[in-house]
Amino acid sequence: MLVKERILDGTYLPGQRLVIDQIAKEVGSSHIPVREAIRKLEADQYIEYRAHAGAVVTGIDAEVYEETLQLLSILEGFATAEASTYLGENELRTLHTLNDKMQTALECYDLTTFGKLNKSFHFAIYDHCPNELLVAHITSAWEKLDTVRTSAFTTLPMRHPIH
Repeated sequence: MLVKERILDGTYLPGQRLVIDQIAKEVGSSHIPVREAIRKLEADQYIEYRAHAGAVVTGIDAEVYEETLQLLSILEGFATAEASTYLGENELRTLHTLNDKMQTALECYDLTTFGKLNKSFHFAIYDHCPNELLVAHITSAWEKLDTVRTSAFTTLPMRHPIH
């Protein structure tokens, strides 16, 4: 779904108004499938309808962000426990390599690379979790948090590590 991809990659930012006819024109379709996609995104809380504005990309406030992190801490712990019996030597070696790369990224204060490696590390574990519904919920939560992380890192100046 193109609209969701654009929200997740930061093309459409929180608070941005989405014009259905304009999007339909961009993707070369009628407004009906775009409207249906937006309704689905509204149900998934990526978009909200506002009076006198129409469809607007939702942001995530500090409280929801924190609550999502709390939820993830529980879901991820369970997913890791479920996946643990399916992780062999090769998978553990991959996790160690990713961890080493994350350490290097932190030492260089390369937060963008660290974020990508961190996500790869987690999903290298979840790839072995047999509970697909659990992984789907974790993935959805990560996607929502990623929109905040992406917009925050692109709008804040690069900070330097404190020694």
